[in-house]
Amino acid sequence: MKFYVDLPRKIFPIVTVGAGSIMHDAHLPAYRIASFPVAGIYDANIDKAKVLAHKFEVPVVFESFDEMILQAPEDAVYDIALPASEIISVIKKIPKGKSVLIQKPMGNNLKEAQEILQVSRERKFNAGINFQLRYAPFIMEARRIINEGLIGDICDIEINMNIQTPWDWWDFIVKSERIEILYHSIHYIDLVRSFLGNPNGILAKTVCHPNMAALAPVRSSIIMDYGNWIRATILTNHCHDFNSKYQHSYVKFEGTKGAIRINIG
Repeated sequence: MKFYVDLPRKIFPIVTVGAGSIMHDAHLPAYRIASFPVAGIYDANIDKAKVLAHKFEVPVVFESFDEMILQAPEDAVYDIALPASEIISVIKKIPKGKSVLIQKPMGNNLKEAQEILQVSRERKFNAGINFQLRYAPFIMEARRIINEGLIGDICDIEINMNIQTPWDWWDFIVKSERIEILYHSIHYIDLVRSFLGNPNGILAKTVCHPNMAALAPVRSSIIMDYGNWIRATILTNHCHDFNSKYQHSYVKFEGTKGAIRINIG
């Protein structure tokens, strides 16, 4: 099955801040598929930036962040794919009135999130946090099916991940005081909200794992409270490394007339 997504009527050039795995594995391949023009790339490690620029045919590697600000197209979208701890210092340098896409999470904690929000408003950014799961083609198709009433009224949303995640690929995550919800399940929470709105409350517990003892919690059980008629649960285990055939990753929507199950990955 093929899924189709409406592209924007006007395409803006993009300048990217960060040349890590998110940019390599997700953002730049997506821009290439969508034919979105990437005007330049910057990373504190210029060698990493040069590698990505060569692979994805990005025309300019900026030598410094200040050079990027000076040379970026006037209508450029700033794609910031950096660790949460670096977001605030970067967006404070971006000129007022620009469009900014900020990689999740929105800071490491509530205080940082509030500061990011304040800076974005003061500088009059057209800004967003990169919660892309709600816009994934398979989710948009599920939304179409649900909006057409084909499975009836939603009464159950279940997200279940039983996988092995190589957290050590990202040095900043290994050092983080919070991992699972902040860097992973935050997407699922946002996904549920995109269908059901804000919950009445959330019950959540994150726990560590003996085989990843040096890390913050890497498993979560989350219940989002939407009253007595709708169940919304998120269960994640990033440590299942015994047999790949027993790993799974799915999103399930149940309605009063039918169900949708999406296998991810």
